[in-house]
Amino acid sequence: MNPLEASILAIVQGLTEFLPVSSSGHLALASTLLDVPEGGLAFDIVLHLGTLVAVFVFYWKDIVALIRGIISREKKSLVLGGTLLAGTVPVAIGGLLLGDFIEGLFSNILFVSCALAFTGTVLFFSGRIKPRSSVNNPGITFKRGLIVGLAQTIAIFPGVSRSGTTICTGLWAGLSREEAARYSFLLAIPAILGAAAKELPSASWSIPLVNVAIGFFVSAVVGFGAISLLVKFVKQGKLTGFAWYCWTVALAGLFFVVWR
Repeated sequence: MNPLEASILAIVQGLTEFLPVSSSGHLALASTLLDVPEGGLAFDIVLHLGTLVAVFVFYWKDIVALIRGIISREKKSLVLGGTLLAGTVPVAIGGLLLGDFIEGLFSNILFVSCALAFTGTVLFFSGRIKPRSSVNNPGITFKRGLIVGLAQTIAIFPGVSRSGTTICTGLWAGLSREEAARYSFLLAIPAILGAAAKELPSASWSIPLVNVAIGFFVSAVVGFGAISLLVKFVKQGKLTGFAWYCWTVALAGLFFVVWR
């Protein structure tokens, strides 16, 4: 892998980690269709940590307020913190039980394409969900947060968008558009940290340091832009537009399978 290829994968990761189009699916397709070699487990971790920095920067005030609230034992912060942990448990269990099986699916373009088609369908029907106002809305409750956490488990399959699934589920559970997006991104923090902690011990750091630096920086910058863009689309209720994109990419993957 050269610096240009590292940049391509970092851009793909940064954009698709937060836009509701599945980063795992796009990385798998990009590696195969564009003939860009995957950077291996270590590089994948670097890209995810780069996008995690984007979340911390974008939601810095919310994260600081949450930590302070937990320290001062504020009820709202304790509920949100407990809900984030509880919402992470299902995906952690799913990753532990299905880790090897999931890893094998990354090279299965047929499965990834079908999963992207599923993501597109979820996004399409999200347009029929009537979002609730933030006025007189209890916001994140333990029940709502756990439901979103359970939905996040589906996104361990390559091709299923984590942000798309969790945001749409949050809207269905009764969250406002802004709250659904905010909770989805906050929920990404323990999920990404947990995955990195699990895979880090077995990662091989044989890739050039310059590729590591490029991948981390590019994925962080692009990821921040992707979060800003998605929050804007969610507030405007324009998630359904991503459905057509997912379906198009899914068809491209299916055509590749047939052609090959």
